[in-house]
Formats: sequence, structure tokens, C-alpha cells
Amino acid sequence: MQEGSQNIVVLEHVYKEFVLSKTVTAKVLHDINLTIREGELVAIVGPSGSGKSTLMNVIGCLDTPTSGTYHFGTHDVGVLDDNALAELRSTDISFIFQSFHLLQGKTVFQNVMLPLQYQQGFAGSYKERVEEALTSAALPRDHWHHRPNQLSGGQRQRVAIARALVAKPKLLLADEPTGNLDSKTGESVLDALKSLNKELGTTIVIVTHDSGVEKLVDRTITIKDGIVHE
Repeated sequence: MQEGSQNIVVLEHVYKEFVLSKTVTAKVLHDINLTIREGELVAIVGPSGSGKSTLMNVIGCLDTPTSGTYHFGTHDVGVLDDNALAELRSTDISFIFQSFHLLQGKTVFQNVMLPLQYQQGFAGSYKERVEEALTSAALPRDHWHHRPNQLSGGQRQRVAIARALVAKPKLLLADEPTGNLDSKTGESVLDALKSLNKELGTTIVIVTHDSGVEKLVDRTITIKDGIVHE
């Protein structure tokens, strides 16, 4: 993290509830106060059902708080309409998921290019940006035109990392990025994320139940029963 860096994520008194029926409401997040600074590598750790995925969805602007405020950089997320939120996710926030979410009918190169094709106003070179992202994710060049089903799990996760990087986001959210990988492959993926954080300065938040991630990150945030503990 760079000295003098600014806050990129600021949540204040955030609650999140889900209405399950007329008489039943699930209270998932309770009075969350959380700040993440630009360039940080942070882990959000907690058991299944602790609220960590809901917290990630709020931070990633996939969901909105029931109450409280969320500022992403200079944006007050609570006042943004659906189009503005979609634009924010397209340009400033990227995701890596446990199950990769790669399109099997497209090559690695085509999968990584997709975010640029959906991004409004992108005026650069698709080829140069995709090559840069795949190189940053350390996927060998001879795999770039393979289909995802021709790759190992670790290689597919590196494709997912490249796809997340291609838009040069301010924030990268990794949801259980090692969940479908063996321990050795999982460690190599986490090392890749740490290297990207160090080399590119990308703010990365890893959401996981794996406490072994803690030794790799700048800071660990624990969530249990919807309550955050630093």
C-alpha cells in the first residue's frame, strides 16, 4: 500500500436485511463500519453463513445496504441509479469467483476480452490490453488460444484473474478464489494476487473461509454472525 493513499471503501453503520416472507426477515449485516485504503491487500475471513458474501456484494455494488452509507472513492453509492452502478462495476470494480465463470465456447483470449467489449467508451487496443492482462496473470502464451476445458483449475483461475485485470479496476474482489483448487495450486494463485497487488498497486479484497490467507495480506477483517471484528 502506498503511503498517503486515499480511502477507496468506506462503510458506515451498514445494515443488510432480506425479507423472506411477510413475517420473516433475515438480518445478515449488523452495524458494519469498515474502511479500506487504496493499494491494500485485505482478507475478509469468516465461516459459512457469517455474512461475508453479502458484505462482498455490498462492497462490489452488486447489492445495496438496507441502511447506512457506502462511499466508493468519491461516489456516494446510495444515490447512484442502476446505470451509474453498472458503469462503476464495469470500469472500477472487478470480480474473481470460485467457479471461474468462464465461457466454454470462447478461447482464453476471447474470455479476457469480454469486459472491454462491454465497457462504454473504451478506445484502446483490445489486443494490447488482453495481452498485458494475461502476462500479468502469468498464464503462458501457448495457452492463450486454448478453450477453458483444456486448462487445469489453476490455469483457469489465472484466466479469471486476467479477465478481472483487463479493465484496470481500482478494486478487485476475489470470492473464495482457491475454493476449487488443491492446496498447492491455491497457494500459487494467492501468490499471483499478492504479486499483482505489489506490482500494479491494485486494491484487492479476498473473501474466504481459509484462515491461511492471513499470512499473505496486509490486514484481516473477521466477520461472524454479521458483525465485523478487526
